[in-house]
Amino acid sequence: MDSYTTIDGTAVAEIEEKKSRFIASLAHVETEEEALAHLEAVRAANRMARHNVYAYVLRGAGTGRVRYSDDGEPQKTAGLPTLEVLQHAGLTDVIAVVTRYFGGTLLGTGGLVRAYTQATQAAVDAATVVEVSVCVDFTVRMAYPAYESFVRLATDCGGKVLDTQFTDVVTVRLRMIDGTQDPFLAKLTELMRGQQDVAASEPFTAPF
Repeated sequence: MDSYTTIDGTAVAEIEEKKSRFIASLAHVETEEEALAHLEAVRAANRMARHNVYAYVLRGAGTGRVRYSDDGEPQKTAGLPTLEVLQHAGLTDVIAVVTRYFGGTLLGTGGLVRAYTQATQAAVDAATVVEVSVCVDFTVRMAYPAYESFVRLATDCGGKVLDTQFTDVVTVRLRMIDGTQDPFLAKLTELMRGQQDVAASEPFTAPF
């Protein structure tokens, strides 16, 4: 099953180290073009900053695409620690840009590694982390008396109810991870005595 962990939207966090400000900006991206667009947006918003260090991890064939830049900081003190935080968190399809406003005091290599690591980790902690899987949505129509039993069955089978509409019948939209639906559909046939009205989507990737 093709599932992976990423973040929803964006997240920003800031730390200060010896009067240098480190502002980490995380964004969910799905292509190199989106990653570079986020980098340019951060650069444009921080034209007075000394450094805009970045790292990104994208899904793809094999190990995907991984890039990082120290942006003028000493080698391996900035981009690599930023990347390692993303990898340690198990995130993909994400870019981190850490903007540094120099505070006048040199931090040394150990101080830089620590500061870039802490800033990126703070942004990861502030982010909404989501698991993306191959899913299938079902739309199920049923009579009112079957509703509570249906919700119990759906939950027991690992489904998530997305939406419920109460009209002359109850219509429930349900999401399941692709590959887990067969036991659910078999039990649903039993529950509804073969009278169920079910429509299924094609498999697609979505947070679950």
